[in-house]
Amino acid sequence: MNKPSLAQPNPNQNPTDIAHEVPAATGEMDPTAYTDAELIKKLPGFTNHYATVNGVRLHYVAGGSGQPLVCLPGWPQTWYSFHPVAPALAAHYRVIIVDIRGMGSSDKPATGYDKKTMAQDIYALVQHLGLPQVSLLGHDIGGMVAASFALNYPAATHKLILADGAHPSEGMRYMSLLPAPGAFEAKMDAHQPYVWWMAFNQVPGLPEKLLAGRFQHLLDYLFAYVMRDDSKMSAFDRAVYAAAYNEPESIRAANGWYQALGQDIAAAATYAPLTLPVLGIGSYVSYENMRQSMPGFAPNAQVIGLLDSGHYMFEEKPDEVLAAVLDFLK
Repeated sequence: MNKPSLAQPNPNQNPTDIAHEVPAATGEMDPTAYTDAELIKKLPGFTNHYATVNGVRLHYVAGGSGQPLVCLPGWPQTWYSFHPVAPALAAHYRVIIVDIRGMGSSDKPATGYDKKTMAQDIYALVQHLGLPQVSLLGHDIGGMVAASFALNYPAATHKLILADGAHPSEGMRYMSLLPAPGAFEAKMDAHQPYVWWMAFNQVPGLPEKLLAGRFQHLLDYLFAYVMRDDSKMSAFDRAVYAAAYNEPESIRAANGWYQALGQDIAAAATYAPLTLPVLGIGSYVSYENMRQSMPGFAPNAQVIGLLDSGHYMFEEKPDEVLAAVLDFLK
């Protein structure tokens, strides 16, 4: 498809300034508003569940009926990130949204954040639920785990959908330490993306000391930087994710997803290419990378671009995401 020209950021505007244009959570709301028990009330027909599998206790929510679709969220979000699309998906499928190892109400062990082990978690959960085969929809880090599931358990995978996230590859080792001249502005440059958090989250022990109780600042900056329209990430949604990541243990566990990337890259060399149906959905910040990298592990993958959306596409363009997903799964 033809790629439209990308909007140029204002070089004089800082991402934190953009974030302040969106009302931040005031902290006055009852903290119980952000618990799974309260959040699930916003998704009629969905229920909370817990299961201990592969040595970890996983939280997941489920709703709908029909063929199973396992949904895996990414950083720095939780199962709640699927709320803009979950009800419509549940009209057609049995939707199971999982807080992956280290996320939300799921366990946060000291180890096991390589994507092969995390895929084992999901496979064990699928077995626990008595499902011989599932489709998967993964976003961001959840896309890495979903890809690892398909690569390790192809017989248990019907179809795979990756939204702005695919299996880690050797190309990650060549990410630039410094941004290209003029490329680190208010919005991420799609042609020369600078993903500084990939390095920041590698540092053991420090991020949790800096961000504990202050995660809202990182959220506001990140959403402003990688979204086309970060007003689509509501103040309530931001408060949900801040509550989920404010504790040091939550930050430490999430950083584990990044600190295991070396293991993931090594594992990638051992996998046979996928032959099952694979769809990649790329936002303006990831489409080119996905288009070039996905054939490495899924030669016949279809990759489409939602170039009018930033990274958090479920919030920015839920209708377009749903159209792509439902068309692929039908």
